[in-house]
Amino acid sequence: MASETETATETGRDFIRDIVQADIDAGRVSEVVTRFPPEPNGYLHIGHAKSICLNFGIAQEFGGACHLRFDDTNPVKEEQEFIDAIQRDVRWLGFDWGEHLYFASDYFDRLYVWAEHLIQQGLAYVDDQSPDEMRTSRGTLTEPGANSPWRERTVAENLDLFRRMRAGEFPNGARVLRAKIDMASGNMNLRDPALYRILHAHHPRTGDAWCIYPTYDFAHGQSDAIEGISHSVCTLEFEDHKPLYDWLIDNLPVNARPRQYEFARLNMTYTLMSKRLLTGLVRNGVVNGWDDPRMPTIAGLRRRGVPPAALRDFVQRVGVARANSVVDYSFFEHCVRDALNGTALRRMAVQRPLKVVIENYPEGQTETLDAANHPDRPDLGSRQITFGRELYVEQEDFMEDPPKKFFRLSPGAEVRLRYGYFITCRSVVKDAAGAVVELRCTYDPATKGGNAPDGRKVKATLHWLAAADAIPAELRLYNQLFNRPDPGADGDALNDLNPDSLEILRGFVEPAMAAVPVEQAVQFERVGYFCKDPDSTAAALVFNRTIGLRDSYAKAK
Repeated sequence: MASETETATETGRDFIRDIVQADIDAGRVSEVVTRFPPEPNGYLHIGHAKSICLNFGIAQEFGGACHLRFDDTNPVKEEQEFIDAIQRDVRWLGFDWGEHLYFASDYFDRLYVWAEHLIQQGLAYVDDQSPDEMRTSRGTLTEPGANSPWRERTVAENLDLFRRMRAGEFPNGARVLRAKIDMASGNMNLRDPALYRILHAHHPRTGDAWCIYPTYDFAHGQSDAIEGISHSVCTLEFEDHKPLYDWLIDNLPVNARPRQYEFARLNMTYTLMSKRLLTGLVRNGVVNGWDDPRMPTIAGLRRRGVPPAALRDFVQRVGVARANSVVDYSFFEHCVRDALNGTALRRMAVQRPLKVVIENYPEGQTETLDAANHPDRPDLGSRQITFGRELYVEQEDFMEDPPKKFFRLSPGAEVRLRYGYFITCRSVVKDAAGAVVELRCTYDPATKGGNAPDGRKVKATLHWLAAADAIPAELRLYNQLFNRPDPGADGDALNDLNPDSLEILRGFVEPAMAAVPVEQAVQFERVGYFCKDPDSTAAALVFNRTIGLRDSYAKAK
């Protein structure tokens, strides 16, 4: 029996799209309008990519529109940097909101009027309890809450206090506006939730015009209504908030009736999806910023070289389900390899160089060899690479005293150089400490192009570079940031950090790599997929490893 994810992948459908189609067929909606409503208090991560693809994808498929709306209701944590980064990430993923860019702060005046409406209807009151007192009186999952001693204030008194809150007469935390619903409700979100709190803080867009700000629950549904959102799609953690969403819509003079639908959020092994914890990694210097290639942020994945097509494919193949689950990180890597394999140009790089001298090749002479840009894409053409007397190969491709199944370079062994010749190791040069620093080899001129006219075979093909024109480069090898599949499950996630999440090597790359644009993917043959990092300069090239070549997911499957 096919799983929900497999079915969604095969058919391109899911239960959210089925709901949208049913609403259209029944005439309940005339236009599909969705929204992606991020909070500008950090960078987007791979979990947000699922929501972006779902909301923008539904709008595209049904000929509607998707709004990008920033939930900018907490100026203490919000910055313009985050607003800019979120817009950049959505566009990079391949989506555009057109004219539909909005902010919750666009509606502050109307939300305030609606808050007064609730007070006038006897459905909201100003509470003087401290945060700790409110927390205590809220009750537990098994015990009802207790009414606030200020719950029965008159409408006139509540209006007066709320307007004085608006005027800035009270300090932070002195009072809040609460909905008057039911302190005995089995749903904690209906136990007189806060609608407005006092925050004397500068807002990125409204400046100092406000010192009270609506909560997410009060701003969200009403913003949906103002914008005419037909399907408010969110993750499962907001399922318990849905009764409050509906209560507010039912009790306010809104101009539309949006409906909320929930789907399972994206969880992945070896990865944190908590913006709070990711913020801590950045602030504490555990990583080098939000776009550190070890971060699960969209900016980090982009800098690492993950193409947007791979991210979209991953999200589609994971599917949209009702139940939470955890996706294996190796499946994400599998999708990245799938996307890169068909498009990434092939080049050569040596990560840990070992010098090779071809003793029977003339000194001072070089030649050019033809190398395919992609083994399966003749349409991508070929390039010319240099061959000469002195070369670099990988240190790991040589063993002085190899085991039986080691088929690479060793004394007396013959191997093929990719696009080049057969070479045989004749002797080894060591330094004073006994470390191998150079191999003395010979080549067979008759094997140009990698084939022997006498039909003899070799069991290893090595990548290499000519010392004459190889360019020094810093190669950053990124691995998973955490060394356990569920970081933080036993306490502090910092205890699960992988000490080997970044290894920096000083190697060499082909001369053509100097002109490669930042973020363009290449495959360094036998090494992995890489991209040029923005830190690169003309004098110092830097390349990030996107992913290795070995696909553990495909092998397991």
